Amino acid sequence: MSTFRELFPPKTSPWTVDNMPDLTGRVYIVTGGNTGIGKETVKALLQKGGKVYMASRSETRAQQAITDLEQATGRAAIFLKLDLMDFASIKQAAEEFMSRESQLNTLFNSAGIAWAPMDDLTVQGYDAQFGTNVLGHFYFTKLLLPVLFQTYESNPSDKPRIVATSGSIYKVFPKVDYDTLRDGKQRRKLSGNQLYAQSKFGNVLIANELARRYGDKIVSTSLHPGVFQSELSRHMKLPAPVEWLAKMFIAPVPMGALTQLYAGTAPEAATMNGKYLIPWCVEGRKSKEAQDQKTAEQLWDWLEKQLAKV
Repeated sequence: MSTFRELFPPKTSPWTVDNMPDLTGRVYIVTGGNTGIGKETVKALLQKGGKVYMASRSETRAQQAITDLEQATGRAAIFLKLDLMDFASIKQAAEEFMSRESQLNTLFNSAGIAWAPMDDLTVQGYDAQFGTNVLGHFYFTKLLLPVLFQTYESNPSDKPRIVATSGSIYKVFPKVDYDTLRDGKQRRKLSGNQLYAQSKFGNVLIANELARRYGDKIVSTSLHPGVFQSELSRHMKLPAPVEWLAKMFIAPVPMGALTQLYAGTAPEAATMNGKYLIPWCVEGRKSKEAQDQKTAEQLWDWLEKQLAKV
């Protein structure tokens, strides 16, 4: 599948929420579940009977989203406080979840920061985009591996899944410049677009490594959800003519959730370990850089070293 297909998918999807199986008795976490495609993902999981933890930074905004979704579905998600910009919050969230649940069928790593102001850094001093989108999710995922493995062991024929929301923008900057992951002159030489693209590249690499290292027990995928208007783009400023043109190709937000819902719930997606999906709900082609195992291993090792200090 070409980049053109990623950016200009068909108007309709061959797979919809109606095709989702019954999810009664299954447990899910959706990071960033209070807004955008994360919220749409939570909504669909609830509609199909899943038990859903909405992992979000703001309790006020999460509770409002939970109320909205309960009115729409008749079922309530569970708030899980998670600030991906702070190691302490990430650890507390994982411990809280595992104190309450002994299974996790799919972890949707859906939260993200894009085009953040250059001065924005995580609590531990990392670039806000890479620190949230890659390092924060990596730490959260690593802490949840025990419950994911426990879920597999209780039913080896039904592997739990980890779904990483990336984006085709990773092809704009398909590398990791380690001198830019903390603040400094090198970081400030990059544009917000490059820093965001770098983080989305990191999402694909880590999904690849999770698939390679733990594919006997889990199904790990990454994906481009499509192009749509959401809070993610709140920092993006486009010239008026470009913004007008972009709106012609923007998909409705509910459609932006379809590909990750497919990856996280569809029985046929259980065979897609290590794959990269594109709209709508089909396998895409990774760039040459995104397929490089050494690059992925190097990033994994760097991330581990950052967490060794925690």
